[in-house]
Amino acid sequence: MSYISRIYRTAVVGALLLTSFGLSAEPRLALEEAIDIAVRGDPWSAQSIQLQKALLDESVAAAALPDPRITLGAANLPTDTFDTRQEGMTQAIIALSQRFPRGDSRYLARDKKKELAESQSFQRENRQELVIRSVTDLWLELWKTQESVRLIESNRGLFEQLADVAEAGYTSTMNGSRQQDIIRASLELTRLDDRLTALHSRMETAQEELGEWIGTDTFRLRVSERIPPNLLARLPSTAFDVSDTALISHSSIRATDQLIDAGAIDIELARQAYKPEWTVSAQYGYREKAPNGQDRADLFSVGIGFDLPIFTGNRQDRTVSAAIARVEAAKSDRMLQVRRIKAEARAAAARIRRLDDRIRLYEQSLLPQTREQANAALSAYNNDDGDFAEAVRARIAELNAQVELIQMTAERAKNLASLRYLTAGASGSPSFSLKNSQE
Repeated sequence: MSYISRIYRTAVVGALLLTSFGLSAEPRLALEEAIDIAVRGDPWSAQSIQLQKALLDESVAAAALPDPRITLGAANLPTDTFDTRQEGMTQAIIALSQRFPRGDSRYLARDKKKELAESQSFQRENRQELVIRSVTDLWLELWKTQESVRLIESNRGLFEQLADVAEAGYTSTMNGSRQQDIIRASLELTRLDDRLTALHSRMETAQEELGEWIGTDTFRLRVSERIPPNLLARLPSTAFDVSDTALISHSSIRATDQLIDAGAIDIELARQAYKPEWTVSAQYGYREKAPNGQDRADLFSVGIGFDLPIFTGNRQDRTVSAAIARVEAAKSDRMLQVRRIKAEARAAAARIRRLDDRIRLYEQSLLPQTREQANAALSAYNNDDGDFAEAVRARIAELNAQVELIQMTAERAKNLASLRYLTAGASGSPSFSLKNSQE
């Protein structure tokens, strides 16, 4: 083997043993910062607050009596002369009437609006948890591609050195390498470049999707190099013990419960239609003097009116039946919602446990073995006792294992964030917070 070839190969082995990630001086976006920006800048919450205010105002208005009605007119005018003094029955009338809605419909309408307004609080809470989960997923996706790019770029130089070693050995008089080794080294560098191009495309997509939430320049957006410790927490033993009763505190379930309560009030509102609607009226009639100058007494009338809900088969009965059916449908939807959340939570917990097994296997066995195999293959090739292709394959296997570990770590953190959302409020749920988690 030539002296130059030995120098190159020794340098490659040493670089492989001392490979480490370089630190970047660029500002990094922490997950907690991204979540705070997204939650504060979410326009949906502002919309929900205004909608709740509108519903509360409507609840006050719904409990108020309808406006009284005033009627101005002339009664009993003689059609031959239209002389207001000709007939004693001719009057200038002013009438006032007040309508009173059926039964307790005003107070029930008020209570329904309050229930709908209260549901907005739970919907905002659920929305905030959804925003946290969405931003966490996007942040982790960007972290995954960013760290994969960084890992591959940090190893690209080693493959370039391998190519230089192969070329130096081929051109030396000692025939340390073959032409196919040079081609193989060039091919692997091309594959690395293609892999980097695909990762950069995914990273730019993740930057744009995260930028939609945080509203910042995404071209140079970079995230912290470490996942928050709370997203790497161990799975509690009670993760699979998610019962229907434990999920009643979930914000989305509580919002649905408020809508069901509003629907129950709709049933009572429909039943008020069986009661009459009352109207009280008063009327004052002014009469002018008779043609002979004699005064005529003014007239005053008072009355009470009401309707008769007698034919209820096609209106009131049907309205009540429809309101009951809607409530039952909402209860069925709630049941499906609970089942879905429970199933998704158990599935997320199962994925986390399997990912824990795989991560443990990679860290304890697979990564050390691939590293040892790569070092052994390079040492054998360095001593003219191994094949160049085998050395490259071993190095690629080690790189693939490291990239796979990054992806599994990100997927585990995503599933833990999803499990946190799904079991929020449930007893025995993963009680971790993203606040003050950055170190």
